[in-house]
Amino acid sequence: MKKILAIVLAMVMVLAAVSAMADITIVQNKVEIDAALQEYAAAYTAKTGVKVKVITGGGSSDYNTVLKAEFASGSEPDIFVVEGPSGYELYKEKIATMNDAEWVQYTAAAYLDPNGDVVGFPVSVEGYGLAYNKDILDKAGIDPATLTNVDAYKAAFEKLDSMKGELGLDAVVAMAGGTATGMTWTTGLHNFNVYLTVGLDRNDTSIIDKVLAGEVDEERFHQYCEYVALLMQYCDTDLFVNGTQDMQLASFANGKTAFYHQGNWMDPNIVALGVNFPMAYAPHAFMHEDTDGILVNPPSWYVVNKTTGNYDEAVAFLNSIACTPEGHEYMVNKAAMVPAFTNVEIAPATPLSKSVMEWNAAGKTYSWQQYKLPDGFGMGTLGPIYELLANGTLDEAGFEAMMKAAIAGIAK
Repeated sequence: MKKILAIVLAMVMVLAAVSAMADITIVQNKVEIDAALQEYAAAYTAKTGVKVKVITGGGSSDYNTVLKAEFASGSEPDIFVVEGPSGYELYKEKIATMNDAEWVQYTAAAYLDPNGDVVGFPVSVEGYGLAYNKDILDKAGIDPATLTNVDAYKAAFEKLDSMKGELGLDAVVAMAGGTATGMTWTTGLHNFNVYLTVGLDRNDTSIIDKVLAGEVDEERFHQYCEYVALLMQYCDTDLFVNGTQDMQLASFANGKTAFYHQGNWMDPNIVALGVNFPMAYAPHAFMHEDTDGILVNPPSWYVVNKTTGNYDEAVAFLNSIACTPEGHEYMVNKAAMVPAFTNVEIAPATPLSKSVMEWNAAGKTYSWQQYKLPDGFGMGTLGPIYELLANGTLDEAGFEAMMKAAIAGIAK
């Protein structure tokens, strides 16, 4: 009888322990990996008993709005994403340190707070330039290796535009940046970063420092505005203003545009569409001098909320991504990401991530500094100005003047 009671008691204790396991919630900003992350979370739950709820914002749904709504609801996330200093400053009172987490030893890309403590888990390493359809460029006799300055781009765009009928193109460039569709991050953040970092050493912060002081480098900024105007001249205006991320990809995937203004985070969508033409990245070479490199960096970091009481469970989930074969499989083959961790031996087979790795291996990369901008400035202030240029409300000179005025406003 005592033996039976002992067994029953043990079972009760096990059931109690399982029921007491904390569930964790993660709010993340990459719609393109949502399905893969949901699948990984379900597998993690089946293995550990810890239920992981994934909430996704991003793409055409502003992530920051989704995150702020979760905090305002009174049910705060255990893990969420910050995209750089502005995001860190907003939530620093909530963010836990993770110096002793297992994953830390395998990366040099962790986010550090001002004291040098580890607070952010790098979601991936991402890159972007102008993706190109090699078949279309080959038919037009354009070598993508020559696209290292704005003069080469101007000649290439003019040639492709003159051959649109022959090549079956609707426009030369697929680009979306409309305010109504929530796509201003492609311009006010990622494209603006072209001005901030292209051609500079990865540790050179001179241009972003000027911007944060309300100033621009006159000659460099003028060349940048000329480049933006060139992109707008050869993109589909309706797609830019009214197009979603999916519509932008469809234009490129269906061979209706030769270039694609997006990063390797779109690889899962490209694979899902069964796109089979060869593609890779050319630089955002906006100056007359050669700048042969693309923009590569961790795009964002997972941080752990120290106020929910689920620190151990949250860190264990992050450790599982970085330190287990299942986590590596998820990052590379399911989510089509380029991992930021040295212990991952799987190489991506997806086209744009493969191109990012090749540029990275060659040491031809520029950093990301757009997330040092004040919260909301890139998407909310700069992004709509690009749309005014795209829809013809502003000409190039008006665009340059309005952008300068917006930047000057930072100092005020």
